[in-house]
Amino acid sequence: MTSSSAVRPSASTSTLRPRALAVLAAVVLPVIVWVIGNAAGAELEVVQKAGEDPTKVTIGAVIGFSLGAALLGWGFLALLEKFAPGKAGLIWTVVASLVLLVSFGPVLGTEASDGTKAVLVLMHLAVGAALIPVLRRDASR
Repeated sequence: MTSSSAVRPSASTSTLRPRALAVLAAVVLPVIVWVIGNAAGAELEVVQKAGEDPTKVTIGAVIGFSLGAALLGWGFLALLEKFAPGKAGLIWTVVASLVLLVSFGPVLGTEASDGTKAVLVLMHLAVGAALIPVLRRDASR
């Protein structure tokens, strides 16, 4: 005789895999965009302040920022699920979408080639595309 609680995964176990895969995708997809942009000849350098030397957008920076953003998003969703469980998915989706939109400001406002800006925008979109639908759907369960 098996108890049903031993067979059924807990809520945290059932959400771990899709969320971890979303984080992985949020890192891998912008890396792919970076590789393609680099191979296509985009400079992948930005000037953050006038008069400063350009800063190279490295693959390490792409991985670090993507991973950081994905983990922050996951953590924020976990907090929402604890303190606003009925509305967590909706609140998270709205906030994540706004963060994605706001993230374009510095990209478009920085001094960089059009190719570099296009690659940066595509990387931001890749992170959002990997996280927003998966975590929203997962939070709605």
